[in-house]
Amino acid sequence: MEFDKVISERFSVRKFKDEAIKKEEIDLILKAGHLAPTGCNFQPQRILVINSPSSLSKLKECTKCHFDAPCAFLVCFNRDESWKRPYDSALSAPIDATIVATHMVLKAQDIGVGSCFVMHFNPFKMREAFNIPENIEPQLLIVMGYPADDAEPIKMHSTFRDINETVFYESF
Repeated sequence: MEFDKVISERFSVRKFKDEAIKKEEIDLILKAGHLAPTGCNFQPQRILVINSPSSLSKLKECTKCHFDAPCAFLVCFNRDESWKRPYDSALSAPIDATIVATHMVLKAQDIGVGSCFVMHFNPFKMREAFNIPENIEPQLLIVMGYPADDAEPIKMHSTFRDINETVFYESF
């Protein structure tokens, strides 16, 4: 798929077919995340694949925004492996994990898999349900699956602010 088509046609899918994502497609999605740039290439991301019936059941205890997706990826980062900005010690890892996740959802779109970024989850329950160590920080959840035939974007999906409201040059 052409990149402009991928980014223009992608939307947050909240209704999925009751069909597992093929292992080969999961591997392609994970590979896209693996190729994402990270601060100093430290690669602090840690990705938990949630696609078994038992793990999906546990996921439903951690978020109401699972949309009955047949697969989810909990994108985390290792705080101990993050590049730190020397001026204020800000970690690059939260941004790195988000870039990784973006690569993953764009690859998913490219191969016909729908996705939705989810921030509405209980990180404490997630940590407990999936035995996530203290140094691993859950950053975001991506639910994925084949879009239902009647899946459609929410109404405000195609509403954008004027670009001049969001982009500024140094003269502002």
